[in-house]
Amino acid sequence: MKHIKLLFFAAIAAIASIMPLRPAVAQSNDQFIALPSYRVGPYGANGQAFYGGYIDYLNYVNLKEGGVNGVKLSWEECETEYNNAKGVECYERLKNKNPVTKGTAYNVMATGIAYALIDKSAEDKVPLMMVGYGRTDAVDGSVFPYAFPLVTTYQMQVSAIVKYLASRNNGTLAGKKIVYLYHDSAYGKEPIVALEAESAIGKFKLVEIPVAHPGNEQGAQWLRIRQENPDYVIFWGWGVMNQTALKAAQKVGYPRDKMIGSWWAGSEEDTIPAGDAAKGYLSATWNVSGKNVPVIADIEKIVYGAGKGNMQDKNKVGTVLYNRGASVAIATVEAIRTAQAKFGKGKVISGEQMRWGLENLNINNARLAQLGATGLLPEIKTSCANHEGSGMVKIQQWDGAKWNIVTPDWIEGNKSLIHPLFMANAAKYAKEKGITPGCMK
Repeated sequence: MKHIKLLFFAAIAAIASIMPLRPAVAQSNDQFIALPSYRVGPYGANGQAFYGGYIDYLNYVNLKEGGVNGVKLSWEECETEYNNAKGVECYERLKNKNPVTKGTAYNVMATGIAYALIDKSAEDKVPLMMVGYGRTDAVDGSVFPYAFPLVTTYQMQVSAIVKYLASRNNGTLAGKKIVYLYHDSAYGKEPIVALEAESAIGKFKLVEIPVAHPGNEQGAQWLRIRQENPDYVIFWGWGVMNQTALKAAQKVGYPRDKMIGSWWAGSEEDTIPAGDAAKGYLSATWNVSGKNVPVIADIEKIVYGAGKGNMQDKNKVGTVLYNRGASVAIATVEAIRTAQAKFGKGKVISGEQMRWGLENLNINNARLAQLGATGLLPEIKTSCANHEGSGMVKIQQWDGAKWNIVTPDWIEGNKSLIHPLFMANAAKYAKEKGITPGCMK
């Protein structure tokens, strides 16, 4: 019996040693942040880096500043496995952990889960942050007051990609053929309306080819691509689909420097497993990689120096998805700070107050410099009419060992073409739901 007890306690200790580090569940005087995350399943490796960066920044604010104006940040993760039903379950479980914050702001990093939560979060009066993903038409805050597709939307991203490709062809893609190879989900379908509009005005032929989840079977799709022989492939992949596509492109002889992915298909998790097949591949991004960004270097020094880093693999610090997670955490904390400036410094912010903070964000270059985040992400300035706040991307290229930025300046998509598309869709949604559009105060 004694031997069995020793084995039991040893097993408990082993499990505890591999659990993600996090503060205890929030007390009433903490700013509790709900984290429906995913670290297992076909997209788990991506979630590990992203949420590791996110949590490390929250820890960094606690360690360096003692929280936000003295209010400590706390959080709790709930595993969604990138599954819509589990995402809703996690939301329902976490929103009651603190009756004031209701989770502060939810960032599920999954377009399908975001779609499932967009009405629920509005009813509960707690923001849904869809940073670089989610419903594009939620940019219209008069219809979606609690939804924030911050920084850049899928539609603006694909428009910026088209602009970049045109720049490689003397400013025009007329007469060219582009294949859109995409994850057959809400994530992959979201940019299609914008890409079709770009095709119409740019006079290039568009061929749409879906790939079923999770994307590890693409033989038929790449045989068709070889037959179509397009000038470019715009690639909207995620998880295992990405490395599979790069290897398949190599197999059929399609040049990777004519293949450009979305920001969810442009991380080290995508390229390193693909080996030589990834060299020359391009992708859009709204954040840069590397530890040369001061705030990332400081996180490593302060958080990991204190033994409180969230990443078991420290080599992921500074990678694309790690830095993206830190960037989202920066936007979250700055929204808390903005809300406190209005509703009371040193006070716990409610979900409703957090909504105001997100709608009045102004992370300009001066503020980015103060945060040590110059160049990490673009400026963000939101309003009721614009819950996106930026619309900018850069293009990066994999050299076989690391990502290199090939467009030093931020690129903005065709706003005059794209914004009316999702504004019209938001108006349609409002009519269907019986919503009277209007800005909240």
